[in-house]
Amino acid sequence: MIVQPKVKGFICTTAHPKGCKESVRRQIETTRKFGKKQGPKRVLVIGSSTGYGLASRIAVAFGYGAATMGVAFEKEAKGKRTATAGYYNTKAFEEFAREEGLYAKSFNGDGFSEEMKQTVIEEIKKEWGQVDMVVYSLAAPRRVMPDGTKVTSVLKTVGKPITEKTIDLTSNQVLETTVDCATEEEIRATVQVMGGEDWKAWMEALSDADALAEGVITLAYSYIGPDVTHAIYKEGSIGQAKKDLYQTADFLNEQYSGVNLRAYVSVNKALVTQSSAAIPIVPLYISLLYRVMKDQGLHEGCIEQMNRLFLDKLVGEVPLDEERRIRLDDYEMKPEVQETVKELWKKADSDNIETIGDIEGYWEEFYHMFGFGYENVNYEEDVEL
Repeated sequence: MIVQPKVKGFICTTAHPKGCKESVRRQIETTRKFGKKQGPKRVLVIGSSTGYGLASRIAVAFGYGAATMGVAFEKEAKGKRTATAGYYNTKAFEEFAREEGLYAKSFNGDGFSEEMKQTVIEEIKKEWGQVDMVVYSLAAPRRVMPDGTKVTSVLKTVGKPITEKTIDLTSNQVLETTVDCATEEEIRATVQVMGGEDWKAWMEALSDADALAEGVITLAYSYIGPDVTHAIYKEGSIGQAKKDLYQTADFLNEQYSGVNLRAYVSVNKALVTQSSAAIPIVPLYISLLYRVMKDQGLHEGCIEQMNRLFLDKLVGEVPLDEERRIRLDDYEMKPEVQETVKELWKKADSDNIETIGDIEGYWEEFYHMFGFGYENVNYEEDVEL
């Protein structure tokens, strides 16, 4: 059928198979420009189908020449419903990897579940014996706990509500929004979904199976951002989950020092992802940030960030901040970038946002996530779903 984008709120309910393939192809070409680097050769990516997880898998496969296993929860096409973008991305990645002679196997299901952990570990033992790197990039709104209870994360403040500018991206109207406080129960649930608990569970399961190689590296991702987003992000419910992530990295370093494990949290820049589009205040900040970083020649997407992480920062001595974090948000947090964004934030309103912000760039990246908006893809032709 002919597939067109259908947008509801911050989600596109359709995905284009050929467009998703083109997106993956372009990311691979970006990685190739770095040339081959020495690095881990057996890599597990948990949360591997979109955004930073997909870019991580591409960077290690086409940058290190690594064999990869990926875990993601995606839906296949059904009737007139397209598959999810992550489903098409994964299929395309595997196709390109095979052409390159690279091992690539993907598991579709709930990465939080004990069953998935055991299934993946059985495959690791059979195919590789052990892993050299584990990337934990699982981003989900909810989780089924081991006892069967369901917990859901929230994007709320902690302590007191906040009223701040945001943008309605469907109308480009800049307006005020009030973000409520999370309850103790909501904070706890957010930490369980988005903190380090499941990362730790994966590493424990791999260790118990003797599937961690000597000198194994494991990574998880976070965000800090500027003052204007701190109440909703750094200090909000999601920020509490990220603090738990940092503590988990410390725990893993200590717990598995016997195999010389190195656990890092990489603090990445603000980008248009399926997760960030849902966070109040953040889309307005991103549209202003994109304008400033593009004007200053500093803009990066997911793949540029992950190439810099895997093919630059993780090669040799790893540069860390005082809290042992890798800072990939270094360009975003440059004083000259943040001061300019701060000035634009004060001025931003519905009349000028299309001029001072990069709304066009925001939407371009949004549509690219679902395989739309590529000039060399024919969106008028029938495609197999």
